[in-house]
Amino acid sequence: MTNEEIIARNNRYLFPLYPRAPIALVRGQGCRVWDADGKEYLDFFASTVVASLGHSHPSVTRAIVEQAQKILHVSNLHHSEPQALLAESLCTHSFADRVFLCNSGAEANEAAIKLARKYGAEHGDGRFEILTALGSFHGRTIATITATGQEKVRLGFQPLPEGFRYFPYNDVEALEAAISARTIAVMIEPLQGEGGIVVPHPDYLRRVRGLCDRYGLLLILDEVQTGMGRLGTLFAYEQSGITPDIMTLAKGLGAGVPIGAMLATDKLAVSFTTGAHGSTFGGNALTCAVAVAVMRVLIEEGVLANCRVQGDYLRARLRELQMRSPRIRDVRGEGLLVGVELDGPGAPVVDACRHAGLLINCTAEKVLRFSPPLIVAQYEIDRALDIVDRVLKQ
Repeated sequence: MTNEEIIARNNRYLFPLYPRAPIALVRGQGCRVWDADGKEYLDFFASTVVASLGHSHPSVTRAIVEQAQKILHVSNLHHSEPQALLAESLCTHSFADRVFLCNSGAEANEAAIKLARKYGAEHGDGRFEILTALGSFHGRTIATITATGQEKVRLGFQPLPEGFRYFPYNDVEALEAAISARTIAVMIEPLQGEGGIVVPHPDYLRRVRGLCDRYGLLLILDEVQTGMGRLGTLFAYEQSGITPDIMTLAKGLGAGVPIGAMLATDKLAVSFTTGAHGSTFGGNALTCAVAVAVMRVLIEEGVLANCRVQGDYLRARLRELQMRSPRIRDVRGEGLLVGVELDGPGAPVVDACRHAGLLINCTAEKVLRFSPPLIVAQYEIDRALDIVDRVLKQ
């Protein structure tokens, strides 16, 4: 089918929930993708920061084929080897002692919210309130849109679950003022992605951790977007010198297959006993086998170092562009999660880049988001920024 034919069918039969670009992608290789009409694009969006190792990475493809030849799915009423290997790897390389496996970032955050509340009921004097940051994004389920600090995603879905309040991101004093006798946890992103690539002060997480310790609160880090190497270390919290009590992952964990994870310490895990939570497809054998392969590639093949080097180069090149373009107000980010704030709407720039062969995204209406696969090469960054340069001159 052509782009036009695929789009016509989607428009006829799918809920119109997404502002889709008028192309249908049918093939990918590394940082490049092709649409149904054969046009090639550089993918600097990585399919919503999911394609962490690019498209059709040989290790991911091999894991899919080998696991599919064995068994696709194993009920959580039985054990599976890929699930065991993934849980062991995640715990070995993080602060955590226990893992809950699910299908998405929203499910992981839902599990984190439930675990915090269960722990509060059993060991926190009945405290249940969770504080989250303004501008945050934590998912699309009814609890996670309530946790999300953006009113626009909650409109029309009231009444919402009780027990969520919001504080200004990157403001420790405001967070402390928001703490009440009912508060059990603080839930934040180490860097706000959907909120406009907002980078906090270098000591922000350390000070939030200190507040949580002082008031007996749990610290939940939403690393759905920042985890799995996106900021140059396996998890973003490693750069702050602290550890959370709960952490959530998704997106890059499966490098293209749907998987999420909620990690916690043994201290909290005592509240998630048999029957407290669950998932039919969570921990699926195929997706776990892929995630094990992704972990190995990230840790053993220099991908994290490449993310740091190419991220520095990308920001440096963008700042050079800023010197020549009055339309760029700011360049910010860490690793390969980079934002370019414009002086006006970003959507027309995104569209023009796509026409020129570059896929990027706009968040917070005027912040261009550059999040290429972590394997991106310098020459691909140069090609991408040549396109951006031409578009901004138009």
